[in-house]
Amino acid sequence: MNVFELNESSVRSYCRSFPVVFKQARGSELITRDGKHYIDFLAGAGTLNYGHNHPVLKQALLDYIAGDGLAHGLDMYSEAKERFLETFNRLILEPRGMGDYLMQFTGPTGSNAVEAALKLARKVTGRSNVISFTNGFHGCSIGSLAATGNQHHRGAAGISLSDISRMPYANYFGDKADTIGMIDKLLADPSSGIDKPAAVIVEVLQGEGGLNAASAEWMRKLEKLCRKHDMLLIVDDIQAGCGRTGSFFSFEGMGIQPDMITLSKSLSGFGVPFAMVVLRKELDQWQPGEHNGTFRGNNHAFVTAAAALEHFWRDDGFARSVLAKGQRIADGMARIVRRHGPGSLSVKGRGMMLGIRCPDGEIASAICRHAFDNGLVIETSGPHGEVVKCLCPLVISDEQIDQALGILDKAFAAVLSNLPAEKAS
Repeated sequence: MNVFELNESSVRSYCRSFPVVFKQARGSELITRDGKHYIDFLAGAGTLNYGHNHPVLKQALLDYIAGDGLAHGLDMYSEAKERFLETFNRLILEPRGMGDYLMQFTGPTGSNAVEAALKLARKVTGRSNVISFTNGFHGCSIGSLAATGNQHHRGAAGISLSDISRMPYANYFGDKADTIGMIDKLLADPSSGIDKPAAVIVEVLQGEGGLNAASAEWMRKLEKLCRKHDMLLIVDDIQAGCGRTGSFFSFEGMGIQPDMITLSKSLSGFGVPFAMVVLRKELDQWQPGEHNGTFRGNNHAFVTAAAALEHFWRDDGFARSVLAKGQRIADGMARIVRRHGPGSLSVKGRGMMLGIRCPDGEIASAICRHAFDNGLVIETSGPHGEVVKCLCPLVISDEQIDQALGILDKAFAAVLSNLPAEKAS
């Protein structure tokens, strides 16, 4: 590890939880240079929904590179971009009644897509304020960071993070509180101190915030609130999108249609940087080059993304398999809860974006360390790091799921059995 400690910035984080040198990765496994295999329940924080080095995607990229396909071209036209635009429209947008939406390619990270969406919302409406939610995470560049709730990340900004009004997310005060009604009252009151917002940005399922899930009813009320107060609705689907919840978009089946959707992480399907904003056509009020970036539109990502869409999304078979595997994981996690802490543990999330809430972050971290020692890469989320969070590849086998849950079961048993009774509860 010496070269990393000597030459890499101390800002590095994941490697501190997993202090080994990885050399290879296939499907749902990571392999160290010493030959040890780990089941991957992190998947690049949700970037590798189709697993590591999927053979179909890998071959498409190898063929493209071997044929001297355009690697970098700013936002010029390319055959790779042409194929992605056509494929995404045909397989994702049109079947969901969104054929009139446009795609804007931003810089290559999710934070870049959020910055573009917020900037466009402000441009279209002429207003600067944006509503975001408690426990939301939208990125670490200044505009997206302002919309992010996490104090650990916000504290590193060094400047005031403004033009955001933070509102309570669904069930933030429990299932009896009407958080949409609260927001409506604040927006209707000219003396509430809340400037009229340009937009609302929301995760339908909060990833880093602790797997808090909004109901379809809450999302419909939020969309209705946006229409009532002339605010744009931006869904941040960077982590929960691309099939993670069992449908391509996390809001499918909820009866809403956002004005903008931000996508990144698993969009390329191969771990290649790629981000975009999907937006209603009438909102496309940019002047040419008004929102710019050297790496907007990654041709290698266009290739792997189109291959992923063709391979996984031509019909509903893949989505059905995600729901079945998600149920298998949820059932396994429920057994762990019943066995080790029915009064202190609980399962959170939906689809294949699931976790177990622990009494505190110290316990959750200890469980993740124990699991890693026994061949499972898994991390925590939540405001106190209290949720042991599963983000395994969506292509994981049932056998690997059962093996990982077995490791997790032993980790919960080992950690909780060594705690004082009052701390375990």
